[in-house]
Amino acid sequence: MPTAPQPLWQPTEERVARARITAFQRWAADHHGAPADGGYPALHRWSVASPDAFWRAVTEWFDVRFTTPYARVLGDRAMPGAQWFPGATLNYAEHALRAAGTRADEPALLCVDETHAPRPVTWAELRRQVGSLAARLRDLGVRPGDRVSGYLPNIPQAVVALLATAAVGAVWTSCAPDFGARSVLDRFQQVEPVVLFTVDGYRYGGREHDRRDVVAELRRELPTLRAVVHIPLLGTDAPEGTLDWTALTSAGTEPVFEQVPFDHPLWVLYSSGTTGLPKAIVQSQGGILVEHLKQLGLHCDLGPGDRFFWYTSTGWMMWNFLVSGLLTGTTIVLYDGSPGFPDTGAQWAVAERTGTTLFGTSAAYVMACRKAGVHPARDHDLSRVQCVATTGSPLPPDGFRWLHDEVGEDVWIASVSGGTDVCSCFAGAVPTLPVYIGELQAPGLGTDLQSWDPDGNPLTDEVGELVVTAPMPSMPIRFWNDPDGSRYHDSYFATYPGVWRHGDWITVTSRGSVIIHGRSDSTLNRQGVRMGSADIYEAVERLPEIRESLVIGVEQPDGGYWMPLFVHLAPGTTLDEALLTRVKRTIREQLSPRHVPDEVIEVPGIPHTLTGKRIEVPVKRLFQGTPLEKAVNPGSIDDLDLLRFYEDLARKRP
Repeated sequence: MPTAPQPLWQPTEERVARARITAFQRWAADHHGAPADGGYPALHRWSVASPDAFWRAVTEWFDVRFTTPYARVLGDRAMPGAQWFPGATLNYAEHALRAAGTRADEPALLCVDETHAPRPVTWAELRRQVGSLAARLRDLGVRPGDRVSGYLPNIPQAVVALLATAAVGAVWTSCAPDFGARSVLDRFQQVEPVVLFTVDGYRYGGREHDRRDVVAELRRELPTLRAVVHIPLLGTDAPEGTLDWTALTSAGTEPVFEQVPFDHPLWVLYSSGTTGLPKAIVQSQGGILVEHLKQLGLHCDLGPGDRFFWYTSTGWMMWNFLVSGLLTGTTIVLYDGSPGFPDTGAQWAVAERTGTTLFGTSAAYVMACRKAGVHPARDHDLSRVQCVATTGSPLPPDGFRWLHDEVGEDVWIASVSGGTDVCSCFAGAVPTLPVYIGELQAPGLGTDLQSWDPDGNPLTDEVGELVVTAPMPSMPIRFWNDPDGSRYHDSYFATYPGVWRHGDWITVTSRGSVIIHGRSDSTLNRQGVRMGSADIYEAVERLPEIRESLVIGVEQPDGGYWMPLFVHLAPGTTLDEALLTRVKRTIREQLSPRHVPDEVIEVPGIPHTLTGKRIEVPVKRLFQGTPLEKAVNPGSIDDLDLLRFYEDLARKRP
């Protein structure tokens, strides 16, 4: 029999004992019938078998303030359309600012730019600015349900604007300032904002990037705007007809929190929009509040005294998730700048300078550090870092080993996976469970995560579709401009009626852990055997000569199947016969002969979405003969000229 894998990391008894999830389980056993024994697996089984008791326990444990009580936890349980806490009213921003009452002079925000010098914003100051801005938004006629938009980097003003919007009961939506005008308009024009917060530009990679022309275009093309607020990040004068940020936030007004229904919209997030207009995903004040309290307070083990840093931008759901760290009384770290400036190890320097306890980043950054020979623990004091979390793509096994060796053997490594669609994690961090190389620790509490075959049968230790068979509070309440709900239904519920299909290949192991294999909507399928692209990337990108790769599978008109691997080589490397042989041998030995590509093609780069995810489906469409303008939404891509290279390659292919 094969030897059972050994954990890479195991929490100590003392760490398990002090984890907030341990205290929660004890309390929920006393008050709500949760199992007192059996650790996390027993708690998870109870949370999905008894959702009413579990979510009631979450709201009580975190002292959620319902200004009017709920009639029941779950009304209609059918998906889509499940009704959470019907009858209840509350306000997300009120909960995010609660720590100001007891910790007024402590930092709520630590703001860092490329100088890496942290600047604090206290809880009292954050609350004061939110109160002042919320009052001014009301003066401008902003009412519950109106949309307020931000074209802002990851700066304190963005957090203030989000919380003031939520305090009023309006609906927040944001894009990062590296998005071009067309990309922003593809998003904001759908939701018709009445206020726009903008910067004149931003600093990235040691340079200033002027965005005043883009802002001018946004003002012209968003006719619903009643007000534009100018934030002079680069020190320029306010354009004519705009409002000054400082004037809006200078009063000492106590915030007034609109008490809204549990399912009242909080914000609109957007899908990547690679093959059409981005989906405008609406999530609720109450749903996000309780889901993020659970995720951040129990799974991430965050609370007062912690410092939470996740490298992100306002155009990615992880920024919203980061802001929700305030719900647990945690100090959040806002980093505005390049992830690799002045060198690849920049994010570790930020973690050191801010005393970060939970550091979140992308799997791609971890692998870039590994390839660049970065030594975080040698070069930085990371003694306060308890957890390094990764998302964006599966963390390869070598990434786990590198973090363990180079950051610390006692550091908890949390690879997590979720989606913009729920602004949370389906599986990932559990502070009381072991970490196995290449695996996510477990499905989240209250998340009935399963792996299914095409007929809807659950699988264990086999690859299947990631499905969620019961509602989660943060699932979208709807898509914007989807009056009959058909686009929402078709996005998640068309394959398995009444069950959320996310579009990832996963394995749920017999130990209860989860392995992510890549997107199922860009499935590699040779002779009926389904393969995950992430497995190929993990094998190939171990080779020092390969900077990044992309694999697609193209069904041919004659019934054949063509599977090329595109490789972006490291500087000074050529794709000679020796490297070609090594690439194919690596894939054959580490995966299987079936995984070996039909061709290995050198390319000048790998195309990504604006949030950094490599795009497989649009490239596949180009090789199926789809014109570029129909294969992809140009505004969703980081480098359109690079995609034109692939289009030309497809055109020349016999």
